[in-house]
Amino acid sequence: MAEPATMVIKAEAGEIRRVREFVGLVFGAWGLEDYVARTVVSELATNAITHGSSEGEMVVVRAYRREDGGAVVETWDRSDAVPVVRSVGDAAESGRGLLLMEALVRRWGTRPLSEGGKVVWAEIEPVSV
Repeated sequence: MAEPATMVIKAEAGEIRRVREFVGLVFGAWGLEDYVARTVVSELATNAITHGSSEGEMVVVRAYRREDGGAVVETWDRSDAVPVVRSVGDAAESGRGLLLMEALVRRWGTRPLSEGGKVVWAEIEPVSV
C-alpha cells in the first residue's frame, strides 16, 4: 500500500472546495473516477468541521488505496462523538448527508484516535476512468 495522500485544513466551511479538489486530484492520479469520492469527502469534511471541531482547529483529510484495491477517504477531528445516521422528514432542510453517503459507499465507519477525537472513513468502489 502506498503512503496516504494527506491534507490538513482549518475547520472552516470555505475549505470544503479545496478538499473536493484534493480528492479529485488523488483519484485522478490513481486513474479512478472521482465523482463519488468528491461527494463523500464533502460530507465527511463538512461533518468534521460542523460537528467535530471548533472554529480554527485542524481537520485531517486522507485518501489511500487498500491492498485489495479499495479506495478510502477519511477525516480526523477532535470530537469523540460518533456520527449517527438519522431518519429525517420530507420537510427537513438538513440531515440527509450521511444517508446519501451511506448509499454511495461500500461501507463506512469510525475509529477513535489515541490522542482523542476520531477518524470517520468511507470505502469507495474503485471505478477506472
